[in-house]
Amino acid sequence: MFRFANIEILWLLVTIPVFVAAYIAYTRRKRHQLEAFGDAELMETLMPNASRVRPTVKFSIVMVALALLIFAAARPQFGQSERTEKRQGIEAIVALDISNSMLAEDVAPNRLDRAKQMLSKLMDNMSNDKVGLVVFAGDAFVQLPITCDYVSAKMFLNSIKPELIKTQGTAIGQALSTSIRCFGEQSDASRAIILITDGENHEDDAVVVAKRAKEEGIQVLVVGIGKPEGSPLPIPGTNNFRKDRNGNVVVSKLNEEMCREIAQAGGGIYVRCDNSNTATKAIQKELDKLATQEIETQVFTDYNEQFQSFALLALLLLVIDFFIFNRKNKSITRLNIFGEEKI
Repeated sequence: MFRFANIEILWLLVTIPVFVAAYIAYTRRKRHQLEAFGDAELMETLMPNASRVRPTVKFSIVMVALALLIFAAARPQFGQSERTEKRQGIEAIVALDISNSMLAEDVAPNRLDRAKQMLSKLMDNMSNDKVGLVVFAGDAFVQLPITCDYVSAKMFLNSIKPELIKTQGTAIGQALSTSIRCFGEQSDASRAIILITDGENHEDDAVVVAKRAKEEGIQVLVVGIGKPEGSPLPIPGTNNFRKDRNGNVVVSKLNEEMCREIAQAGGGIYVRCDNSNTATKAIQKELDKLATQEIETQVFTDYNEQFQSFALLALLLLVIDFFIFNRKNKSITRLNIFGEEKI
């Protein structure tokens, strides 16, 4: 297994295009200044030792060396040995509604962002559990397979937006079916699906699927987000609201009755998420009640550092750069290393 121990350092690579752009701007400005003095061919005869190629070669070498040093600082590593580690925990799949109705602002800042905040807090309290992520609207797909990598889970969570699914609607039943498949083979660990939605199911019979989940030993916990009285749906980037064909403002309401039916059929609980932490605490309490069984996880125990080769190659390039002069060297001009035209 390959990894970077300090992967955040790779963000420094974005400085390289900045340096390249600055160098191009500098060379163009310098060329224009020379052209302002007079004819280009005449200027070349007045500066016989000037080289147009060498500065670019030196700059390229330095940029490659810089990239190698950044890779070295990020500490690339290869896993050498693998072992099976047993942990006490549960397996949970989060099914998150990302339909347009989740943009309603009856909870702050809106339903979708509030759901993300709640899930982030739940993940902060996980240690040996496995978590996966399914997103759905009129369709459903796996955003993150079940894993113990909470950093990746949060990264995928933050990237979620309604545009991920073009087919609008709220297919809760399909989301539950997809979540059930995510668990894979039978496991001794307790399993749960955390369904977060406003309950506006228009596509399928979610209650039937919730019953099937219960029969397979999977508890369905439902978090209803929004308010029963509802809220208009804003159009992103504007101050306007969505309207129906008759020109009436569309109001999205939390369907608590549907949410309760799904939770009851799935052997779990229903809780409404508002601007407090009540829902987070209730779901966390239910997860803690689940019997924690041993989960087998494949982990790499030993890693070999690989930064040395990157650092040595960068050092070699810097040494080469040191011996390349910006101006032509008369003693080696006859070698014509850079393919420059002789004057």
